[in-house]
Amino acid sequence: MYQKPFLPPVLVVIAHGSRDPRHAATVHALVRRVRSLRPGLRVETGFLDFNLPSVHGLLESLATEGVRDVVALPLLLTRAFHAKADIPGVLREAPPRLRIRQADVLGPSPLLLHALERRLYEAGLTPADKSSTGVVLASAGSTDPEAIAVIADIAREWRHTGWCAVRPAFASASLPRTEDAVRDLRAAGCARVAVAPYVLAPGFLPDRIARGAAEADVLAEVLGPAPEVARVALERYEAARTPVPAALGA
Repeated sequence: MYQKPFLPPVLVVIAHGSRDPRHAATVHALVRRVRSLRPGLRVETGFLDFNLPSVHGLLESLATEGVRDVVALPLLLTRAFHAKADIPGVLREAPPRLRIRQADVLGPSPLLLHALERRLYEAGLTPADKSSTGVVLASAGSTDPEAIAVIADIAREWRHTGWCAVRPAFASASLPRTEDAVRDLRAAGCARVAVAPYVLAPGFLPDRIARGAAEADVLAEVLGPAPEVARVALERYEAARTPVPAALGA
């Protein structure tokens, strides 16, 4: 008797979207990297706003094709409003015949720290510069205390890998701003100051980070399609698609 081959859940990457065309181009480049790491896995992209396809339209299309299982991956670095409210709300409106599991956001992850360092070295630093360089970990910012605390924790963790100092900064909603953190590191005696944008794609807030880095010695590129980011995406996919065994006696 013929049996249909097993098909793994479709990975639906959910990005915020932006009027800036660089945003969608970077998201698509990252998704191509994910596909290159997992040939045979179907990976689709939906946007919450500004860009097409919308998440709702994409899910409708998948259901019409006969897809049953989906892992929805928020293309976000922290668990803030979009991960807690926007995306679950959109997923609740999906066709009922779809079985959807929402994966965790990308951060935090040791792989993302590797990606941040990759970007700094690509911008001109070397490992020998590490102990004399202060780094501004510049994120988009959030009104969510949990997201702000995560950025502070990442900065503390990254400092212990050998940098002169690491300071968190935010492009919106929270303080300090990038330019204030740059000046703080100068005052702390770091020989050079680098700004590492903890953002995935270019846009309005990353541009604000770049303007705030005017007095820094080094400004790294956004994380974008770094291979480490793609690997984290697949880790989150695998964790979401694999049921956690129930505890004995539960």
